[in-house]
Amino acid sequence: MLPLKPVSYDDIRQRFSWDIPSRYNIGVDVCDKWAQQDAGRLALIHVGHDGAARNYSFGELLEMSNRVGNLLLDHGIEPGDRVGILLPQAPETAMSHIAAYKTGCIAIPLFTLFGVEALQYRLSDSGARVVVTNTEGAAKLAQIRDQLPNLQVVFTIDGACDGALDLHREAARHSSDLTPVDTSADDPAVIIYTSGTTGQPKGALHAHRVLLGHLPGVEISHNLFPLEGDRMWTPADWAWIGGLFDVLMPAWHHGITVVAHRFAKFTPEAAFQLMQDHGVRNTFLPPTALKMMRTVAEPEKRWNYRLRSVASGGESLGMELLDWGRRTFGLTINEFYGQTECNMTVSSCADLMPVSPGAIGRPVPGHDVAIIDESGTVLAAGETGNIAVRSPDPVMFLQYWNNTNATREKYIGDWLVTGDTGSMDGDGYIHFLGRNDDVITSAGYRIGPGEIEDCILQHPSVKMVAVVGASDPQRTEVVTAVIVLQDNLEPGESLKREIQEHVKIRLAAHEYPREIFFVTELPMTTTGKVIRRELRKQVEVWRQK
Repeated sequence: MLPLKPVSYDDIRQRFSWDIPSRYNIGVDVCDKWAQQDAGRLALIHVGHDGAARNYSFGELLEMSNRVGNLLLDHGIEPGDRVGILLPQAPETAMSHIAAYKTGCIAIPLFTLFGVEALQYRLSDSGARVVVTNTEGAAKLAQIRDQLPNLQVVFTIDGACDGALDLHREAARHSSDLTPVDTSADDPAVIIYTSGTTGQPKGALHAHRVLLGHLPGVEISHNLFPLEGDRMWTPADWAWIGGLFDVLMPAWHHGITVVAHRFAKFTPEAAFQLMQDHGVRNTFLPPTALKMMRTVAEPEKRWNYRLRSVASGGESLGMELLDWGRRTFGLTINEFYGQTECNMTVSSCADLMPVSPGAIGRPVPGHDVAIIDESGTVLAAGETGNIAVRSPDPVMFLQYWNNTNATREKYIGDWLVTGDTGSMDGDGYIHFLGRNDDVITSAGYRIGPGEIEDCILQHPSVKMVAVVGASDPQRTEVVTAVIVLQDNLEPGESLKREIQEHVKIRLAAHEYPREIFFVTELPMTTTGKVIRRELRKQVEVWRQK
């Protein structure tokens, strides 16, 4: 844990040291520890579809997770077996994770938006023996059950259905006493599949220590979290590492209450209302959510929310969103950076360091982050190369599940290579250029899409935008923007030229989008990231028409 009263960022860096116990279990840490100290301590506020809220204490989480753990054991599930969790933000999602960890199993978070092919791939690749889901998820699993020979049992949280057992009914028959498995900090705990923006998703296998590895990044991105009165919420699904290990588990490590709500469809108005109604003080808002919330006029005059910290990560925000955040929330949004395999390693912190325009932050204390070349040599300040993290590191994954070659290719010597391109300035701030396969090469220039997207987003007609490179015989690639307009606006050639001039004036002649396509929606991963690979394919099809 970071010191609560540091003098400066440099002070924290110098004073910080890891304290990773040899024996450690995530479930015991986030649940049992607090239940034994104060069983009535408020752990979760679950807001239902009808807006009604139910509170859950750490004591209740202990009892429920122990019953589920005993249920798993009764079905012959053993340490090391994989447990799929196909649920939205819900109490049962959390108790299933805790139960899996305490029984020594390996949890597999799965998005409810996944179709049958996505589920079949992940469950088959992982060899999952159990899935905890709802009746909607069970219906999907029923279509592929014969293709999943390892899948032994399916539990549903909202009543039994064909081929699935009622989780609550079955768990109620079991004891609330459970002796957790004495796990090592390096024992496997969770497989989180990459979002698959390029190629097939890979299962990043993490040890129990991954939670401890996340803590400095969470604490610094939320202005030295926790403080008295803090309360966490995110619209990010708990199936994503951003929802699970950037919010839910770190908050419970510190005994902080988490607000949970499944939006049938995320709307910015509902997000502002939720933060007001449930006293949210700390929130992780992915860039996509921020861009949607930005479309609401003067929310600070319509809702009485009182935030202490807002963190965001997944892609670079740009100054337009940061300026909007200051006006809207009365604070500076702290950007952080990481990826499924090695998360929360770079962050900004408004309480500790000034914002550096265009930078995503500085290395989080405890993590050795550098810019390296293809041979693993650390580059000088200002030089562009691969963003990399030195191993060993508590937050770093153990390996890709069933993929030795991909694991090996992830490293250059002692450096885990993120696959992202960037630079570090003389003050240690890291500037994100883009994914290695997202960087646009045009007329000899290497152009990152983030700055152009930020500029286009400043145009009042633009709601969402993604920038990719499209093939060109003369320039290698040309900058191409795919734009979602604000509601009720019609695309046209004059608007296209207006946006092109908007960028040309504000950025550079070689960075303006020579081609613009207007669409009603962008192809997104379940975590809200633009699938640029898919977008590039679509652009090439549109250009042929």
